[in-house]
Amino acid sequence: MKKNSVKNSRINGEVQRVLAEVIRGEIKDPRIAPMTSVVSVEVAPDLKTCKAYISVLGDEDAQKSTLEGLNSALGFIRTQIARRVNLRITPEIRFLPDRSIAYGVDMSHKIDQVMAQQRAKSQDREEDDEEDPGRT
Repeated sequence: MKKNSVKNSRINGEVQRVLAEVIRGEIKDPRIAPMTSVVSVEVAPDLKTCKAYISVLGDEDAQKSTLEGLNSALGFIRTQIARRVNLRITPEIRFLPDRSIAYGVDMSHKIDQVMAQQRAKSQDREEDDEEDPGRT
């Protein structure tokens, strides 16, 4: 099975859906933050491994404790996936923190800083032109 095949995409979507349901409704670990979401899932073409990208609303400590809680409940999660998703092999799951939201926020701040610098430079030029109108 190819990595980007239709079948692999369907499997990724189904595993992501079931994983989100299990995390949201069935795991009672207090370490897992209430605002935890499964951003994406990549199941290997041979169905042996799975990378689950997890986003946690909160600080770095909340993210670390959520990943610890998910890793401790890994056996239960795999069992639920095996029951709900009809696969030949239930993949080994690795939970990885999703950094895309933090990256997007960081890039947005950098763009805002550059835009503020550009505005300040253009205002300085306009003020200089008003003080010395004979200069060309």
